[in-house]
Amino acid sequence: MRRLIFVILFGSAVVQAQPSGAATPPRWISLGGEYRARLEGVWGLRFAPDLDDGYYLSRLRVNLKLQPASWIGVFAQAQDSRVFWNSRVPDAPPYQDRVDLRQAYLDLGDPETHLVSVRAGRQELAFGEERLAGALNWTNTARSFDAARVTLHRGRVRLDAFAASVVQLRDGSFDQHRAGDNFHGAYVSIKLPDAKLEPYAFWRLSPLVRAEMGAAGKLNFRTWGVRAAGTARRAYEYGIELALQQGSWASDDMLAWAGHWRIGRKIASSKWNPKARIEYNFATGDGDPRDGERGTFDVLYPTPHDKYGLTDQVGWKNIHHVAGIFEAQPHQGLILQAKYHNWWLASARDGLYNAGGALLARDSSGRAGRRVGQEVDLQAVWNATRKLQLAGGVGHIFPGEFLNRTTPGHAFTFPYLSVACGF
Repeated sequence: MRRLIFVILFGSAVVQAQPSGAATPPRWISLGGEYRARLEGVWGLRFAPDLDDGYYLSRLRVNLKLQPASWIGVFAQAQDSRVFWNSRVPDAPPYQDRVDLRQAYLDLGDPETHLVSVRAGRQELAFGEERLAGALNWTNTARSFDAARVTLHRGRVRLDAFAASVVQLRDGSFDQHRAGDNFHGAYVSIKLPDAKLEPYAFWRLSPLVRAEMGAAGKLNFRTWGVRAAGTARRAYEYGIELALQQGSWASDDMLAWAGHWRIGRKIASSKWNPKARIEYNFATGDGDPRDGERGTFDVLYPTPHDKYGLTDQVGWKNIHHVAGIFEAQPHQGLILQAKYHNWWLASARDGLYNAGGALLARDSSGRAGRRVGQEVDLQAVWNATRKLQLAGGVGHIFPGEFLNRTTPGHAFTFPYLSVACGF
């Protein structure tokens, strides 16, 4: 299998690079791809002094699409992700997953033009702002699902229903999903004048998790939510998302919720098209780590990068988050951003979780307090052409009382430079 993927990856690239006089494939065969290179640094890893690293991330994708008729298509994507010059971060996902099959699916019907369409196979799942279900393309390895998806689309209403299992990444072996680790759902998108309304329901299942007291059992909970976004009076934009979770986590009962609120405004009379917005994000935590009642919101399979801070050290779990964002466009295709983030825990007896949902620090007694800290971010993105993007930025965390008491309390800094080129 890995040999076949290697042939797709590099064989397709060779075909793309053929001189113009060479034979070209039929029009129903499309070849393409992307190469992305990124330099990253982490200074103050785990908020400890002298735990620094700098490394180079390389990601090559090659795509093959077969479209013999308008109602049927096949898509395959091979991906090679590698990390170089690293000393602290591992040679493993999400930094490295060499030569593997990221996507391979069959399309019956077009979801944009047909009433009913079906997609079956290894694919991306991405809904709304991807706070709960997304492709995680910021990371070097990204995410895909082995899934079957049915889309009903008529006029301004679209319904996506799916049954899926996330692909487990293993560098050095073929990536596969884990039996019984399932993710199902339905997502509705309704287009309104100047707005969009998106109710949804997700169902998460897993054969083995641990309860608060350590007992093993099954995971079975549902997430009901709704997202609304739009514009008002031309100059204002807004976004709201609310999600409720209920079910069981091994022997524990689970009840949690989260919310996102955003309002922004275009600043008139300027050539730089400046925009300003404020955000508030909240997610419940667990008030008692030994009572058999789980109150920590679960982020499922998000694309969380830069939603709660560029450093990705804070996620949508057990958190209050306030942000102020300023954006300007001094030149066509060039976007400049400055952001300020402020966080504190929803429950002092629960912990701090990163953007992906992993626990970073906890004081179950609650004595470390709730004040997590602040972050300042600066970022620039330049879409030089349709297929070339350059970007760079830096995020810096100023630790608060909670981090000072549960970690070494050192400041955390994350700089990066990247270039992405399509072909």
